Amino acid sequence: LIQRTFESLKGAKRAILHYYNATAPSFRRVVFRQDQPATIKLAVDAARLIRQLAEAQPETDWTFEYSPETFSFTEQEFALEICEAVMDALGPTPARPVILNLPATVEVAMPNVYADQIEWFCRHLKRRDCAVISLHPHNDRGTGVAAAELGLRAGADRVEGTLFGNGERTGNVDIVTLA
Repeated sequence: LIQRTFESLKGAKRAILHYYNATAPSFRRVVFRQDQPATIKLAVDAARLIRQLAEAQPETDWTFEYSPETFSFTEQEFALEICEAVMDALGPTPARPVILNLPATVEVAMPNVYADQIEWFCRHLKRRDCAVISLHPHNDRGTGVAAAELGLRAGADRVEGTLFGNGERTGNVDIVTLA
């Protein structure tokens, strides 16, 4: 899929290449049957391939984005560890930061808990100057706007969402309402 994505972007002037893998214990154990090191290896191997393929298409101005999908119910220390490993593989700089997209997947946490997770992550990320922290609040319990507002106050830099809740399988935060 990664190679096909690069093929489809051939000739693009600029592109954000976003990839993710589920990181929560239930996904690691039940869906992927992987432990933490294997989950990190999956993410890092993909990052290395992405970097290699991007270098082979220098005519495109690449931005890389990684999501520890299921961030809101992944152990905080592990979410940080996998994101830092991905950053090491992608090689971001302050001038060319990576986007770390932190999903509030299916709103398993109240907005204040999600904001606490964002604040903790931002405070502990070693190379914070090399990352744009992006929020991806879902709206399953109707608190996506609150999660986005609190997450921004907690240190995030941007929000990803939809227009009027359309475009995501569970209905992300509505950017119109948020604005």
